[in-house]
Amino acid sequence: MTVNWTAYFRDQLPDILEELRRYVEMESPTHNKEAVDRVGAFIADRFRALGCRVDTYPQHEYGDQLRVEYGEGEEQILVLGHFDTVKEIGSLSREPWRIEDGKVYGPGTYDMKAGIVFCYYALRAIIEQKLPLSRKLVFFWNTDEETGSLSSEELIKEEAKRSRCALVIEPAAGDGSLKTSRKGGGEFLLKVKGRAAHAGNDHAKGINAIEELAHHVLTIQSWTNYEAGTTLSVGTIQGGSVSNVVPDYAEAVIDVRVSTAEEAVRITRLMHQLQPVLPGAELIVEGGIPKPPMERTAGTEHLFFHAREQARLEGFDLTETGVGGTSDGNFAASVGTPTLDGLGPNGDGAHASHEHVEIDSIPQKIALLARLFTTL
Repeated sequence: MTVNWTAYFRDQLPDILEELRRYVEMESPTHNKEAVDRVGAFIADRFRALGCRVDTYPQHEYGDQLRVEYGEGEEQILVLGHFDTVKEIGSLSREPWRIEDGKVYGPGTYDMKAGIVFCYYALRAIIEQKLPLSRKLVFFWNTDEETGSLSSEELIKEEAKRSRCALVIEPAAGDGSLKTSRKGGGEFLLKVKGRAAHAGNDHAKGINAIEELAHHVLTIQSWTNYEAGTTLSVGTIQGGSVSNVVPDYAEAVIDVRVSTAEEAVRITRLMHQLQPVLPGAELIVEGGIPKPPMERTAGTEHLFFHAREQARLEGFDLTETGVGGTSDGNFAASVGTPTLDGLGPNGDGAHASHEHVEIDSIPQKIALLARLFTTL
């Protein structure tokens, strides 16, 4: 059966926007378990009503993770997304749901409640049209993505190992491109211990921890290699107490982004090889690069080309890009599962007050998902 999916979903736009409004007006900051679980219960009910099997993974600190399954058979396609947001309770009063100039605004619209709504409507249409699936669909809706997926990382990896491919419903890039690679990332904490002394009377007896730290700030920044896709940024530094005391402690937090697993190993090794410059100073290195890069593999390339072919059947073209930010797609890709990211909404303003989704693009994005769900 041939369906013009874009026209099909354009007719449903008022309902789609109303569905999204219900999601957005239930605020769900990551650290508010009660609020996140309230949204999770709503999502679970919506997918159960479609005939999906919904499993809940209870969490103590974060919202309960949701695994939603539709279809039969051993082979599966994994669809990844999250419904936690960085916006605290009360953001809605400052950034209300509204539609202006062809855009829909509100906390969590773009990042990334719209993506879950898109999946719901794509699956509902497939069911209503009685279209067959070659493989069952498994939607893993995460609750702590915005804080690094601490409670969900292993669940995602295990699900990815069982999957033919992973589709990530994070927002598209700013120009609407799909994301075929993402940098890996993490943070290091460099602590420096020195020796306190009176800055006037006993200056020579002190070991200035800030001075020691300064040597390493310049060294660490020098490891940035734009051609390799590696960046290091000393983002914050702290140290000292008052100006007339030689500081005995200082620390720096370093953001690291890498494009390859080899670079992650190299930077980690360099961080742990740092040695004190000042006699008597001590260095302590903590942290690491827990989120591996999502590299553009042959499997990812095949997924993108397939998606582009399906988009052309709907009358539009797709482009691809690599980005510096991370997602749960990094975890899926790390176990060897071909992963395509950025299949969610077009728009802008993730984590910002102008967060929005471009309404005209919504029917095309859901149409693409419907085609991918039925052709992969």
